[in-house]
Amino acid sequence: MTLILGIDPGSRITGYGVVRDNGRNCEYVASGCIRTGSGSMPERLQVVFRGVREVIETYGPVTMGIEQVFMARNPDSALKLGQARGVAIVAGIEAGLDISEYTATQVKQAIAGTGGADKEQVQMMVMHLLKLVQKPQIDASDALAIALCHAHHRQSLIPHGLVGAKRRAGRLRL
Repeated sequence: MTLILGIDPGSRITGYGVVRDNGRNCEYVASGCIRTGSGSMPERLQVVFRGVREVIETYGPVTMGIEQVFMARNPDSALKLGQARGVAIVAGIEAGLDISEYTATQVKQAIAGTGGADKEQVQMMVMHLLKLVQKPQIDASDALAIALCHAHHRQSLIPHGLVGAKRRAGRLRL
């Protein structure tokens, strides 16, 4: 069994989700949101880093999936998102986690069967797949979807002997 951490990065709210992949399906372990407050950007990045580090220390995942940055209409927002994503990745790397990156379309495709699914569709599928009785917060739901996507991709690599290979910038490093 493998514990997987999913991260939905944000400069104000970073969602996290932890699932246990037993090879056949995934079980819910934990989820939540790291809220940074209204401090300066460096202070908010520190909150994200410490929050992700605390989640890793608490649950002990061995691998992490994180959403890639997409270019929105506002370049400033994309840069802030990229910074939050960067500190989350550093927290994972410092803890020795294997890290894989997924686009929003890849996550939606893996969870809802279509890359055009909206957040509510993804949330409902996360609830169904993990047998949750209450809706997680939307950022936590997105993070759980990333963890489930990561589990799905890991399973597709097993027949090829590539589990444990590290993905960086969309390329496998063996």
